[in-house]
Amino acid sequence: MNLTGKTALITGSAQGIGRVCAELFARRGAKVVISDVNEESCRQTADEIAGKYKAETMFSRLDVTSFEEAGALVKKILDKWGRIDILINNAGITKDDLLMKMKEEDWDKVISVNLKGSFNCIKACVRHMMKNEYGRIINIASVVGQMGNAGQANYSASKGGLIALTKSCAREFASRNITVNAVAPGFIKTKMTEVLSDDVKEKLSQQIPLKALGEPDDVAAACAFLASDDARYITGQVLAVNGGMYM
Repeated sequence: MNLTGKTALITGSAQGIGRVCAELFARRGAKVVISDVNEESCRQTADEIAGKYKAETMFSRLDVTSFEEAGALVKKILDKWGRIDILINNAGITKDDLLMKMKEEDWDKVISVNLKGSFNCIKACVRHMMKNEYGRIINIASVVGQMGNAGQANYSASKGGLIALTKSCAREFASRNITVNAVAPGFIKTKMTEVLSDDVKEKLSQQIPLKALGEPDDVAAACAFLASDDARYITGQVLAVNGGMYM
C-alpha cells in the first residue's frame, strides 16, 4: 500500500483517528495536509509528522461547514503541490441526547459538520480530481449509521446520510477513475470513548464478537488500503471496522 507521490487532504486530522491516518499516510510516502478547526493544533501536528517521518506536510485551519473555506483550502493545496489525490472526510462531532430532549441546534450542528461538511469538501476537490482523472475519496462513517443507536439520532442520521452520499458519488465519479468508499468504525479508543466509564466500556466490549474496542490504527489501515492502488476496483462500498459488532 505504497502512497508515494500522492497528496492527501485529511479533515479533522489534528488529533484522534484523523491524526493517526495522517501519520500512516506520511509513513507510506504521501504528502499530507493537516486540517482542523484549531490552527495551532494543525501546525503542531504537521510539524511533528514532518519531523518524525521526514514527510512533506502543510496545515490549515478548516471549518468544514463553510463551503468557502473548503474551496480556499483546495486552492491553497493546488497552488503549493499542484494536485489532490486523496480526500478523507474525517471531521465529525457528537451532541448526544434522547430525541425527545434533543435541541434543534444540536441536530443542526451535527448534520452540518458530519454530512454537509463532507459534501463541501467533496465538491471542492472533485473538479480537480475529474480533470486529473484520478481520485480516492474516503468518508468516515460509523457503525451507528448502519444500525442506529439510542441517544444518537443526529449522529446516526449524519453517518447514515454519509453512507448514502458515498454510494451516490461513487456512481457519479466512476467514469473519471475516482473511487468513493466509506469506512464505518465501531467503538474505537478515542476521546469520544474516553469519557465513558469502565463499566460502560466493559458492557460495550461484551457486545463485540472480538471482545474489545478498536484502535485508531485499525481505522487508519482501512483508509490506507482504500486510498491505495490495491483498491482500484473497489467503489461505493462500506468497509466495517467494528470487531463484528454489526454484520
